[in-house]
Amino acid sequence: LIMWILRLNLVNFPLGTIMDALLALLIAGLFIQLKYRPDWSFMSSPISIMIIIWIIYNFILVANPVAQSKMAWLYTIRSLAIVMLTYFVFSYHIRDIKFIRLIIKLWLGLSLYAAAFGFKQQFFGFFAYEEAYLYSDPLIRDLLFINGVWRKFSIFSDPTAFSYNMIMSSLLCIGLMFSPISTFKKIILGGMTLFFLMNMLFSGTRSAYVLLPASLIMLTILVFNKKILIATTAAGLFMAVLIFMPTSNPALYRFQSAFKPSDDASFNVRARNQKMIQPYIWTHPIGGGLGSTGVWGAKFSPGSFLASFPPDSGYVRVAVEMGWIGLLLFCMLLFMILKTGISNYFKILDPELKSYCLAMVLMVYALTIGNYPQEAITQYPLNVYFFLVAALINATYKLDQEKRELSANEGSTIKINSRYT
Repeated sequence: LIMWILRLNLVNFPLGTIMDALLALLIAGLFIQLKYRPDWSFMSSPISIMIIIWIIYNFILVANPVAQSKMAWLYTIRSLAIVMLTYFVFSYHIRDIKFIRLIIKLWLGLSLYAAAFGFKQQFFGFFAYEEAYLYSDPLIRDLLFINGVWRKFSIFSDPTAFSYNMIMSSLLCIGLMFSPISTFKKIILGGMTLFFLMNMLFSGTRSAYVLLPASLIMLTILVFNKKILIATTAAGLFMAVLIFMPTSNPALYRFQSAFKPSDDASFNVRARNQKMIQPYIWTHPIGGGLGSTGVWGAKFSPGSFLASFPPDSGYVRVAVEMGWIGLLLFCMLLFMILKTGISNYFKILDPELKSYCLAMVLMVYALTIGNYPQEAITQYPLNVYFFLVAALINATYKLDQEKRELSANEGSTIKINSRYT
């Protein structure tokens, strides 16, 4: 809700510092808990080890001799490495299935609020304070007013954040539909999925459009049965009709252009920029310094070569600012999270925990793809959600193991009591 509150102009100080303060309190609370209830088991998982390696690498980069600004490093590391510490906070505190249910209900509740806000913007227009924001800068208008239609952003910082949050929430609902719940609840989840996807279209973010079909392919691989195969095939045919049918509707045309990147001028510009920057990446194995591109680059090192370079991709930004070594470590981290999630999904026996793990795997897979056309994983609130998802992948498997061990112990006790009797 932070960007929404900022847009209301109710406060005159940088509200992002509240996020930093909350994060500091959570980490301090974690160490206090560990003092009185020591349990360091969450630190030994492969995901934890990769996150620790990644954080250490980020801090080493403060000594990058090529970096133009130490302040840029300080501002950037907050969203790249410091936020990752929430993974350890989540991993330590998620200890029962009731807490997972609470987290998911809260997540879906906030998503419904955001979707309702986007729905209001689409069909009833913007509030006065939102219009003041839209016309406050010609650059904002150029980015958000496309083909005579305003892109919707709901309560988020921009349409991209809105669309990615909507697709993540829809994938969460799809995963939950595989849990042992009533048909009525599955219908509600299906309706929420459609509502979230509709709002995703209101955002006009083309990079988000391809994430659903890509995730459905992963879903078909993980849950391979006749019903899923038929449903995925039907969805694929419907998508094909939408992509190739002639239309004069601006929203549908923008949707179609997402699946024809070679015809998209902005995609071709990004491709040329990435080709141009490749020699720099190869000759700078640890990059040009955190925060050397984008907003922080323009603020702290104006006039430099990288300050004027638009990364337009989470992976490209990592490669430019942290070098090909950083890109390799980052891809290894994503691979480890996805690999652990898929492995845990097939190991988990409890159907409810299995559905939660499935939802998390779908979201990780979608964000891994979505981080190429956009900087998805480093943007609030997805950067927090991403490491919550990673923590839930481990938590669901751990809780399933504990449940099996408890059942085995209870079975042994019954046998012993029967023999004694």
